[in-house]
Amino acid sequence: MGDQDRLDSESTTIQVVSEQLPTDRPVPTPALSAGEFRRWYWRQNELQAFARHLGIRATGSKQLLAARIEAKLEDRPFAEPTPTKTSSSVQLSGALSADTVIPKGQRCSQIIRGWMVAQVGPGFHFDAVMRAFFATTDGTQTMQDALDHWNTTRNQPEQDIGEQFEYNRFTRAWHQQHPGGTRAQLLAAWCDYRLRPSDTRDRA
Repeated sequence: MGDQDRLDSESTTIQVVSEQLPTDRPVPTPALSAGEFRRWYWRQNELQAFARHLGIRATGSKQLLAARIEAKLEDRPFAEPTPTKTSSSVQLSGALSADTVIPKGQRCSQIIRGWMVAQVGPGFHFDAVMRAFFATTDGTQTMQDALDHWNTTRNQPEQDIGEQFEYNRFTRAWHQQHPGGTRAQLLAAWCDYRLRPSDTRDRA
């Protein structure tokens, strides 16, 4: 099966599941209660449209949008989070070596990814552990330190996925329960999951 055939098959599966799953998900209006709002899965574009309809800010992550909307529905003030200052430090560029010092505020860039892949192979990725490493560098660590950190943290327990990454958490749990499952089956299960209210998903 070619890539396009596979994508068409997955789309058909999702459409069939969507049509077969009755949903009582409410229309997002100002009359919606915050409790009912929290029961359902909402896409980011839906949250943005709802926020605009409520006359509140429609920018930011899904988590932030949902928090603003809940506050509006509950008619309570919402304190915007303090913006995180972006780093103005010089970023690594050019050829790297094990002795290259990592500047404070270094981002997880493609240059670093390329060097790490050259050392450990294509399995390297910026997981939560490595992102945390680069987020906390103080200007004294080297690329060798980054490499050592990668090697010494590979057997650690799997890191938690933040609640804002609901699809990622669902995917991990689904693959653990269905090790031989296909992508089409995963997408169908995800479609089922997000069309149900939160208090019935465990019984689905």
